[in-house]
Amino acid sequence: MLKATSSLGVIFFPAYDWAISSSHPEREERLLYTQDQFREEGLFDIEGISEHRPLRAKDQDILRTHFCFPSVDRICTESHRISAGGAIQAAKLVMEQKTRRAFALVRPPGHHAMKVVHGNRGFCNINIEAVMVEWIRERYGRKRIAIVDTDCHHGDGTQDVYWHDPDILFISIHQDGRTLYPGSGFPEENGGPRALGRTINIPLPPRTSDTGYLHALENVVLPILADFKPDLVINSAGQDNHYSDPITNMQFSAQGYARLNDLLKPDIAVLEGGYSIKGALPYVNLGICLAMAGCDYSAVREPDYHADLLREEPETLEYIKQLCGHLTDTYFHPQPGDFKKEGEYFIRERKIYYDTEGILEKQREALKDCDQCRGVRLIQTSSSHISTCLGIELPIDCCPACEQEGYDAFQRTDDDYIIVQILDQKNKQYRYRPGK
Repeated sequence: MLKATSSLGVIFFPAYDWAISSSHPEREERLLYTQDQFREEGLFDIEGISEHRPLRAKDQDILRTHFCFPSVDRICTESHRISAGGAIQAAKLVMEQKTRRAFALVRPPGHHAMKVVHGNRGFCNINIEAVMVEWIRERYGRKRIAIVDTDCHHGDGTQDVYWHDPDILFISIHQDGRTLYPGSGFPEENGGPRALGRTINIPLPPRTSDTGYLHALENVVLPILADFKPDLVINSAGQDNHYSDPITNMQFSAQGYARLNDLLKPDIAVLEGGYSIKGALPYVNLGICLAMAGCDYSAVREPDYHADLLREEPETLEYIKQLCGHLTDTYFHPQPGDFKKEGEYFIRERKIYYDTEGILEKQREALKDCDQCRGVRLIQTSSSHISTCLGIELPIDCCPACEQEGYDAFQRTDDDYIIVQILDQKNKQYRYRPGK
């Protein structure tokens, strides 16, 4: 019998009862062919590879991560809770040392869901990786965690959730935002004033293949990880950069994905995008599982794979090499950001469009420039669907003065907010109250 050199737990959740529409790329069939492929290839006959059921994320699991307006129940279906619970199950297997690694093959995806959530954007309602990370930190204490997002689309939601958190290193390798949704993820986006250099964006040109992706991994991602020394590495494992994906323009292969995970050695992988249901996902997911388990993946091939036809043009590869030659500076030598300041607060004002549901959000974030802690964060948010709400975040290292300011804002009743939510990481309190 074959034996894994690194035990791997696999969690499946196809979400039979949730799809954006019956013909939309984000639908249940995304994982059904993968399930069949795993059975046909005998993946679970390999000693050390085991299948596990997902858990269900509770309100508190979501509220320690997100400001959900008007409520968690209005944002999440049962499938969203179980998808996030599948990611939590992956973390539980690893943190309790039941398996060395874990891969959550779940849907709906999550990496476009930001700190504040009003609805679905980029097929995402809640950020399942971030929900998992906060579950880990609440139970196991303060951790240094690296999230490497290899989805073809920029992980703008995960970037936003951890924009101010120096304990989380977020690296996104994606198709250049000038050519693909969500139109962000450029090198100058490298972290907030309290976490400068903790966000790394690697925007690759269309038609990048295995060679370009692996060059970015070996020359940017791995050196930064070696310096950061994370307690955990998480692969936000989108697969829509595959050459057969119908909504993107890249040329990555199953062998490339497997090699990437072989080099990256993530403790946990969580499925994100990937919409070539028959041509890519069964082979890519098999390659990732074998690589994470330390098994031979050299025979994993798509039926129509031809390396010579997929190889990027020489000028594309040269562009990638030049780009990567400068990107490590955004981590090792980050340039001070041009952050707007009003009195004691850093201010960020934005409009965020929820493309799936047609919601336009207006947001004003104020982060206290505190010399004792990371600072209390106050987010005023409204949208075309709801009047102004307030989110208050107290960081895990919150000082008494910021704690008092946060709770004063939570208890105040003379402001024109219809809902106020507090996310208190220090005291593990996550609550709503109605406003006027």
